[in-house]
Amino acid sequence: MKALAARRHHRHAPVVLLLLALLATGALYAVLAPTSADAADSAASANDIEAGDKLFQANCATCHGPTGEGSGSAPSLIGVGAASVDFQVGTGRMPMAISGPQAEAKPAQFNAEQTAQLAAYVASLGAGPGIPVAEQVDPSKGDAANGMALFRTNCAMCHNAVGAGGALSEGKYAPSLLETTNTHIYEAMATGPQSMPVFSDANLTSEEKRDIIAYIDAQREPSPGGINLGSLGPVSEGLWVWVVGMGLLIGAAVWIGAKSS
Repeated sequence: MKALAARRHHRHAPVVLLLLALLATGALYAVLAPTSADAADSAASANDIEAGDKLFQANCATCHGPTGEGSGSAPSLIGVGAASVDFQVGTGRMPMAISGPQAEAKPAQFNAEQTAQLAAYVASLGAGPGIPVAEQVDPSKGDAANGMALFRTNCAMCHNAVGAGGALSEGKYAPSLLETTNTHIYEAMATGPQSMPVFSDANLTSEEKRDIIAYIDAQREPSPGGINLGSLGPVSEGLWVWVVGMGLLIGAAVWIGAKSS
């Protein structure tokens, strides 16, 4: 027992333990160290953030503040994530042309590379929803039937039953989704732009968002029932019946009466 205790307290024991720790650290680094591609991606990301910072200072800082902290005329961008920037800038809503009830979609003022750089910079200010990958927005991998049920429960009251859009209060409106890209639809659900609520993964999972995209994608196909009448549902159908249908019936009754007299 005394010999064992002596070995445990040998004066070289700390040195041996330190060497073992260094060897273990080296082995872990060799296994987990980033590859050259990973290192290149990191460098590209740093370059994107730097370029995005310059674009932000030149085009966005006047309203959103030099560090994205927000101001009396624009909200803070800290924590909104890359998805929010990709949606707002990619759809042309930002930079905003004029002040109004809501920012309107228009031709984008930045190209895809510049948009990605702005998104990288804003994402560096605070964690937030990221830009979805191709698989997350691929309608062929979604369930359109489940997407229909989810859409009509969560979205149809504003965007119409088929995503054709509709009016809201105080001059606001829910835009049509039929011309919106699948990526931007996903980003809108994840970030909740303007009057739209945020649908986090706790509300709608990534798979359920893809199902909704699959349903909207199906609405872009030609209407199998003929004329869609603006896809406004019973409103346009009822108007058609009363104006055209009843008009024809009244005209036919007048013609029959004229012939019989």
